[in-house]
Amino acid sequence: MDSLLLSLSIDAIPNRILAFARPRARDFLWPRLDTRKIVAGELIHEAGAPFTHVIFPHDGVISLMSETIDERSVEEASIGREGFVGFPLIMGGSNAIGRTVVQISGYASWLSIADLNEGFERFECLRKIMLSYSQSLIVQLMHSVACSSLHGAEQRVARWLLHARDRMSGDHFHLTQEALADTLGLRRATVSEACSALSRANTIHYSRGSLEIVDRAALQDHACSCYRAVHDASFLARSGDAAIF
Repeated sequence: MDSLLLSLSIDAIPNRILAFARPRARDFLWPRLDTRKIVAGELIHEAGAPFTHVIFPHDGVISLMSETIDERSVEEASIGREGFVGFPLIMGGSNAIGRTVVQISGYASWLSIADLNEGFERFECLRKIMLSYSQSLIVQLMHSVACSSLHGAEQRVARWLLHARDRMSGDHFHLTQEALADTLGLRRATVSEACSALSRANTIHYSRGSLEIVDRAALQDHACSCYRAVHDASFLARSGDAAIF
């Protein structure tokens, strides 16, 4: 078993999919997980690549990116400890629908498709949990389209930073303005202006790629309504254990 996984407690797993599984399902999954670090900029999947594993982040942020014919890219959705990478598997697919890239470093657990399928056969709760998460991801995808069209850069930056903080273990994390600009499909200068405005409002502190959320409540005041809608639909808004499934 990986040393990172050994540092976790089976009864206090950061990833909500694994945490919400019933005890017998967790006992099945636990020794089959390969837990490793994920690093900002790391390519997890190319668009169309076949899935060999499903990935459960514990800390950090992974983006599903869409690319246009003129080679511009924008984030369709982001995934952290509330979910898993590989939701097309639940819908009957077998390939990545877009480029999957790590935006903020952390760590995650890999589970082979063979082990996942065995888990589905043995534990009904596992499929129910993952299907429920996939539905919340669709909500995020829908709001992502609307947000890009209707809301300003500062609102979108604030929303993205709030989602990132929800998936991290603390208020500090490393994120370059260039990466954030690529993620949101904005010019770097636009992102720089938005971060400066948020800094002047004492909501964040940003210096050379090191970002700190200073006042979460104030930052939420600067974000668009998409943040609350997506958060409330996600597993991050839920508490409790597998009894809900």
